[in-house]
Amino acid sequence: MKIIDGGITSPKGIKATGNYIGIKKKRKDLAIVYSELPAKGAATFTTNVVKAAPVLWNQQLINEKGNIQAIVVNSGNANACTGEQGMLDTQQMAQTMADCLGLKKEEVLVASTGVIGVPLPMDIICPGIEKTALKLSCLRESAKEAAEAIMTTDTFSKEIAVTFELDGKTITIGGMAKGSGMIHPNMATMLSFITTDINISRELLDKALKESIVDSYNMISVDGDTSTNDMVLVLANGAAENALIDTENEDYEQFKKAFHYVNTYLAQQIVRDGEGAGKFIEVYVKGTKTKSDARILAKSIITSNLVKTAFFGEDANWGRILCAMGYSGVQFDTSKVTIQFVSEAGSIILMKNGTPLVFDEDYAYKILHEKDIKVIALLEEGSEEATAWGCDLSYEYVRINGEYRT
Repeated sequence: MKIIDGGITSPKGIKATGNYIGIKKKRKDLAIVYSELPAKGAATFTTNVVKAAPVLWNQQLINEKGNIQAIVVNSGNANACTGEQGMLDTQQMAQTMADCLGLKKEEVLVASTGVIGVPLPMDIICPGIEKTALKLSCLRESAKEAAEAIMTTDTFSKEIAVTFELDGKTITIGGMAKGSGMIHPNMATMLSFITTDINISRELLDKALKESIVDSYNMISVDGDTSTNDMVLVLANGAAENALIDTENEDYEQFKKAFHYVNTYLAQQIVRDGEGAGKFIEVYVKGTKTKSDARILAKSIITSNLVKTAFFGEDANWGRILCAMGYSGVQFDTSKVTIQFVSEAGSIILMKNGTPLVFDEDYAYKILHEKDIKVIALLEEGSEEATAWGCDLSYEYVRINGEYRT
C-alpha cells in the first residue's frame, strides 16, 4: 500500500467540487461527489434515535441496494428535527442534483451538517447545487474544495488517498471527513465519504465497512455526544477493472487492510481537530479476556471527562484512568493492572501490578506536556487488545460550543 497526495477524486472515474453558495456567512458550504460510472454503495449511520432527514433518506437508498452515482453535502445546517419539511427538502436536494447529472434522485445520497432545528434555505441550496455542479472535476484542487466545503467548526480539512496493486491493476481509495465536536463512539458527529475504483461485490463492500468502523470511527471520542447526522458513505465504481472480488480471498484481505487504514486515519484526524483540543490521546488496552472487553475499557478511559481534564491540566492522575476502567462494566483483577504514560518526552509507569508507584512529578509533567500522549493499560486476563483515540477537554471547548449558534 502506498499513501499518495490525494483525496476524494483520486480513484478513477470520480469527480468532486466544493463551493460557497450562501448557507454560511463566509466559508464554502456545498460539496458534490460524482462517479462517472454507477457505483455500489455501503454506509453506516448514527446510533442516535433522533436521525436527521438525510440519514433517513440515505438509509432507505442503501437498504434498497440500488446503484449510487452522486453525493451532495451542505454544511451550516443539519436539516435535523425539521419534520416532514426536512424530508421533502432532502428529496428536493437529491432531485436537483439528479437533474444536473442526468440521474434519478434515488441514485443521489444527501448529507447535511450544522445547526439543528432550522429549515434548509432551499431558495439558496437548489440554485447553489446547479451552479456548483458545473465545477465538477477530477483535479486534486477539486478534492480539496470538497473537503473544505463539508467543514463546520473544523479547523482543518481531512483528506487521504492510498493505492495498492491487484492482478496488475492499480486500486485507489480516496476519502474526506469532517468533525471536531459532538464526537463519541458508535458513530458520532462526523461525516466521512470514501470513494474507490475497486471492483467488489456490494456484500463484501458492506462487510468491510462494518468490520472497519468497529476499530476506527467507533473508537474515537471528543466529548461524549452522539450526533443526529453521522454517517460514513462509501462508493465503489469498479473503474480499476480488477477481477470482481466476491469471496473473502487474499485480494479482499488486501483491500480490507488499505480500506481500514483510510478509515483509521480519518478517524484520528477528526480527534486531532477536536474542538478546543490541545492534546491527542491514544489509549491502548492489552491483556483482556475478549476483544469486546478491550474495546469497552479503552473507550471508557477515553470518554471520561475527568481523564480528559486531567490531561488538559497535564496532571498524571492515574487514579482517574483506573476509575474509568472500574465503571466500564468489564470485570478484571485490579491487582494485575499496570498503567503507563508515553510521549516523545519519555515514558513513566504509575501503577504496576495493582500497586501505585512513587514517581517523579516533574518528569511526569514533562511527558504530559507533549501534544501526543499514549496511555497503556496492561491487564493479565488474556491476550486481546484494543486502541481508542481522544483528546483533552479545555476551556476553549466550552467557549466554542457555548457560542455555536451565534
